[in-house]
Amino acid sequence: MKIRMKQEDPLSLRHRCARVEVSSNHSQNRGSDMDVTTYGVDLAKAVFQVHWVEPDSGEVKRKMLTRGQFRAFFARQAPGLVAMEACGSAHHWGRALSELGHQVRLISAQFVRPFVKTNKTDAADAQAIWEAAQRPEMRFVTLKSEEQQAVLGLHRVRHLVVKQRTMQANQVRGLLYEFGVVVPKSWRALLAQAGPILADQTRREVPELIRQELGEQLQSLRTMTERIEQLAQTIGSYRAQNEPCRRIEAIPGVGPLSSTAVVAMVGDARMFRSGREFAAFLGLVPRQSGTGGRVRLLGISKRGDPYLRTLLIHGARAVLNHSSRPGRTAPPWLQGLLARRPKNVAIVALANKMARTIWALLAHGRTFDERWGQDLPVPVV
Repeated sequence: MKIRMKQEDPLSLRHRCARVEVSSNHSQNRGSDMDVTTYGVDLAKAVFQVHWVEPDSGEVKRKMLTRGQFRAFFARQAPGLVAMEACGSAHHWGRALSELGHQVRLISAQFVRPFVKTNKTDAADAQAIWEAAQRPEMRFVTLKSEEQQAVLGLHRVRHLVVKQRTMQANQVRGLLYEFGVVVPKSWRALLAQAGPILADQTRREVPELIRQELGEQLQSLRTMTERIEQLAQTIGSYRAQNEPCRRIEAIPGVGPLSSTAVVAMVGDARMFRSGREFAAFLGLVPRQSGTGGRVRLLGISKRGDPYLRTLLIHGARAVLNHSSRPGRTAPPWLQGLLARRPKNVAIVALANKMARTIWALLAHGRTFDERWGQDLPVPVV
């Protein structure tokens, strides 16, 4: 009786060996990860809660630390993985723990909440952070440097002053309207037209009782405008020293504010796998709702930082308005979209495209080419 041996395909044999090698490497890596202690930290202003499991005995430990004890505690521990929520002071403590040799992971609060088993307490939050940090598909927040946080702080201050100027201008305009003085909708027009009216003593539209106070409000508007210009100059000094900012400003619709905000917010663009993931991080992609294999696309998700998303949308609006001028034309794909969809939908679509282009330039170190993707002319032989 002859036994026929099945001859195996060399290609399949090579693939199977590769799978065995990958699985063995994965086991080794998983074993090395188990040797590193993972700490879940719930941050607060004065009291910090730490949760971890001893790798040798499997004992679950919890410890409450004051602000003065927090750094000293981790200085005594062996280098491990420290997970925290991306909340106030998280980047500061992340940099401090990184200097001690620990690996820091910051997690968004919305990804931690599903792991809270019972009532919301500091100990339960620390345990939820510890569990969330060990999920294989968990998304983490990039640790920001002091310079990045300083630039974002300047943007926040400028945005607040602009908002206060708008509120004060609307109030002055409304008060003048109560006395029959109509001023156009612009803080520049308000300063240009309301100032002479209040300074002219012969005009009696505005009572003397409130005339001086409205003049003080206009002077406050001028002071805030100067403050905004000073903040823009300070942000511009950071832009002059940062080459990626100047590189992405070649994209139509991206200016100094957008470029500095993107670079300071993102840092390393390679943390995103694709341009679409970066656009989703900014909330510029549609929400999805589906069941039974049928998925419906809704409006944009509006996740992420609303300030950065607003800058890109305003930039896209400026590009679209500029392309509608005489002698200017929008790209063919944008013209086709405007024929099918409302203008605001086209603006958001253009902002989405701008975000993907920004990611491509930052992640791959490229320069912007407006002719990229277009059909090149065929040379005549």
